[in-house]
Amino acid sequence: MYWTLELASYLDDAPWPATKEQLIDFADRIGAPIEVIENLEELEDDDHPYDSIEEIWPEYPTKEDFLFNEDEY
Repeated sequence: MYWTLELASYLDDAPWPATKEQLIDFADRIGAPIEVIENLEELEDDDHPYDSIEEIWPEYPTKEDFLFNEDEY
């Protein structure tokens, strides 16, 4: 499984929490690249709902990972 920010961004509006099958269906309906669907197909085959992209990709960068000065905006 190989995630990038671009690939993960397709799941920003996913219906969290969601099961593997729901995420695959969502990605298919929005026309996400095949790499997104292939990554989702590699998840464990159980009915456990995932609460967020961080459960799928633990290294998913958050706002805190980026250094910028909010006072400038």
